[in-house]
Parts: sequence; structure tokens; C-alpha cells
Amino acid sequence: MNWITNFVRPKINSMLGRRTDMPENLWIKDPETGEMIFHKDLEQNQFVIPSSGHHMKISAKERLKYFLDDGKYEALDNPKVLQDPLKFRDEKRYTDRLKDARTKTGMEDAIVNALGTIEGLPVVVTVQDFAFMGGSLGMAAGEAIVHAFEVALQRKRPLILFAASGGARMQEGILSLMQLPRTTVGVDRLKEAGLPYIVVLTNPTTGGVTASYAMLGDVHIAEPGALIGFAGPRVIEQTIREKLPEGFQRSEYLMEHGMVDMVVSRLEMRATIARLLKMLLKMPEAPAAQDGEILPPAVVHAEARPQA
Repeated sequence: MNWITNFVRPKINSMLGRRTDMPENLWIKDPETGEMIFHKDLEQNQFVIPSSGHHMKISAKERLKYFLDDGKYEALDNPKVLQDPLKFRDEKRYTDRLKDARTKTGMEDAIVNALGTIEGLPVVVTVQDFAFMGGSLGMAAGEAIVHAFEVALQRKRPLILFAASGGARMQEGILSLMQLPRTTVGVDRLKEAGLPYIVVLTNPTTGGVTASYAMLGDVHIAEPGALIGFAGPRVIEQTIREKLPEGFQRSEYLMEHGMVDMVVSRLEMRATIARLLKMLLKMPEAPAAQDGEILPPAVVHAEARPQA
């Protein structure tokens, strides 16, 4: 098979004049409608499919680029932690899984912290990347989130957290679960300082994070169609042996039942959060622009006119 792939197929392509340098992901399929969308068009629309409004998953770096002013930000260095303290192994060693995830994503762990501005307001932004081991919460991610709260306190900035996670990282056992109360303490300290904490729930946000920092914000915003809950719908159906309602645990269903405050498109996220921060910080609104008055034409008396 390697001989066919490495020698025969390239030879045929060269004989037929086919281009072999074309990327494979020029077109992306809408999972809802099956429509094919050109990758560049989708990228320009922040990976929101125009026809259906479906929100594709994006990386932490893409999230920061789209959310912050001019896509500019200063990435924060996350604290170092002990790796694999339990010497965990299943089908693969935990250290090997970490290496694979780092190679795949180019990240040290699931959390990226950054300093930037939205509509001129300085903020601290924390983003979970689902591509790194399902955005799972381990010691490194927990320490990074706590560090973000500390930086927000030191610099007296609001903190915006984008959650995307499957829950606690099983390879770290109880050490992973310890991150739930640790991050909760960070939330409390931020609130005691009177600094806003806004959480954006993206697809998916499940497991232990919904039992801690992801549900403790001053305002909870969800992206359209995001799966949000502690246990997944299949687990619930198998446990209660009943069929769940249509759209159960999706953003729109949760907003109807008071679980989240609003559902906001990614395209409107920056403007919405900037408006919320100005309200929470009690900043004076910019005065509305006054339309110029239309004055009547000046009347010049005959005696005041210049004589020819």
C-alpha cells in the first residue's frame, strides 16, 4: 500500500498534469444542512455558517483573534505543574497522550490566558481549547485559570472566560477534582474586588466545569446550539429510561428555562460583552451624536447690502 501511495499515485498525477499541492480542506460541510462552504468565506465569517448559523469549533488562538480589538493580545505564561504525578496508564501512558496533544495543537495544555482590549476596555481573557484532550480540567489547566484570576486582581481588569470542556481529566484523578474548589475561590476573590466576571459557554461545556467556575459568572452567555450540562444526554436517557425533550441541554433550551442569561452569536460577541462591561463597571455612556440644526437662511436688509 505504501508503494502505491508513495510512488504509483504521484507518478499518475504527474503524467495527467494534476496539481498535488492543493490543500484538502478548501471546502467544509455544514453538519446541519450538508451544504459545502468555501473555507476562506467561513474563516472571514468567524467559522459561523451563514445559511444555517451553525457555529463550528475554533481554536483558542482563533477565538482571541476574533474577540479582541484588531486581533491583538499579549499571551500570558501559565505556571508550570508536576506532570503525571499518578503515573497513570490505560491503553497509552498519560505522558504520551500529553505529547500527542501538544504536537497536534501546539499548546502546553487546554488553557490560554491573554491580555487585550474590547472596544478599548482592558480585559483578561481565558480560553479553553477543546482540541487539547477535550478541554479537560487537570492540574495545569486549573493552575492557569487561578493565575488568570490573580492577574485580573493585580491589574484590576474584568475577566472573560470562554468555556469548552468535557469535564475533569480522568488521568489525574482526585488532583483534577481539586481544581474545582480552587477555581471557585478565584471567582470569589474577583467578585469581592468588585470586578466583573463574564462566562461564555461554547460547544460543548460539560462535566465538572459546569459544577464550578463555568456557572459562577456575573453573566452567562451561550453560543447558539452549544451543548451545556453536567451529564450528557445519552447518560441521562439511559439512567432515567425516558426520551429527553427536543433540544434538551442546548443553549436555546437552557435560556428558556433560566439556566443562561442570553444566547449570542459569535459575530456579535465582542459588542455584546463590551456593552455589558460598561454597565457592570458603571461607566458613563458616550453622549449621543446631535444632529446639526438646520438654520433658516440669513436675511440681509437692503441698507446693509454692499452698493455696486
